[in-house]
Amino acid sequence: MNLSSELEKAYTADKLSAREAQRKAEWIAFGPAVFQASRIMIKWGILEMLRNENHGLTLAEITERTGKSPYAIKVLVEASLCIGTVALAPDKEHFVLTKTGWCLLTDELTRVNMSFNHDVNYEGWFRLEESLDEGRPVGLEHFGSWHTVYEGLSSLPPQVQQSWFGFDHFYSDNSFQQALETVFSQKVDNLLDVGGNTGRWALQCVGHDSHVHVTIMDLPQQIRLMEEFVKDKPGHDRISGYGINLLDKNAPFPTDKHYDIIWMSQFLDCFGEEEAESILSRAAAVMDSNTRICIMETFWDRQKYELAAFCLTMTSLYFTAIANGTSKMYHSDDMARVANKAGLKVERIVDNLGYGHSIMVCSKQ
Repeated sequence: MNLSSELEKAYTADKLSAREAQRKAEWIAFGPAVFQASRIMIKWGILEMLRNENHGLTLAEITERTGKSPYAIKVLVEASLCIGTVALAPDKEHFVLTKTGWCLLTDELTRVNMSFNHDVNYEGWFRLEESLDEGRPVGLEHFGSWHTVYEGLSSLPPQVQQSWFGFDHFYSDNSFQQALETVFSQKVDNLLDVGGNTGRWALQCVGHDSHVHVTIMDLPQQIRLMEEFVKDKPGHDRISGYGINLLDKNAPFPTDKHYDIIWMSQFLDCFGEEEAESILSRAAAVMDSNTRICIMETFWDRQKYELAAFCLTMTSLYFTAIANGTSKMYHSDDMARVANKAGLKVERIVDNLGYGHSIMVCSKQ
């Protein structure tokens, strides 16, 4: 693997002392308890109370304000003390918020990840080993009997939907403005948005360019959600849908018009390599020398920071247990290899968009 120099250092050097290594190992062993205790500290408003009190609060004061039992507050706060989200004030009676607690409470990325992991992934990850063995999302079964999460997205419980879309939109929305500059650096009359979901990117496009028409390709049930979402919004008359099951290798891309850009944002990571190759091959079949495919992904090897790569590789396990059992967050070399096998060549990669996105621009071989 051709990792960036910083990531290569982070993932090949083992500089921990024996005591530090043991501490990290115990954090892994008690990871589920750390997660749930911290989530409840937020849900019950305890971290926010501590943030608002410069001198901190005693256990009795926290108990009174939350209306919870003294036992519940004591075990939660003592666990949080060892987790590091709260600390004891010098008087040894008052608890105060730490920098880690502040990040957990206020950092939007952290909150989005926490909600996604609790509502979407937590129960399903109990069956991660089965998912890895069987190559299918066994963890999805507690939501329904679908083959993939995308088939059942419109039927998931409201809170699960909210956390799923919140996660998906948070990462993509923060890249949209820079992505528009890359996509519309050439004249674009027609753009094919593959896996366009609810149409958020399509609305950005028609708002950015008053002439462009966007066709969204997605599952028929997702197209219905999209049409409901975009109706009455500016430019909706230049957005149309094309229902398709992209897992059907015989399902062709539309040929009703010439597409200048074929856009795939946070899309191919939803498929295994063979499926991604099939999709890209069908896209290549409707391209000419002027068409470009723009693949926007959070490639884990092209991140500026080690923390970002950590979040992405952990997210791959969501794809394993919940989404479809075969896909992942890709290394850019793997995606380039798949694109090449599909009859495409990578012209350039634009990095550092939003929260770690890259756009791989491909032309037909």
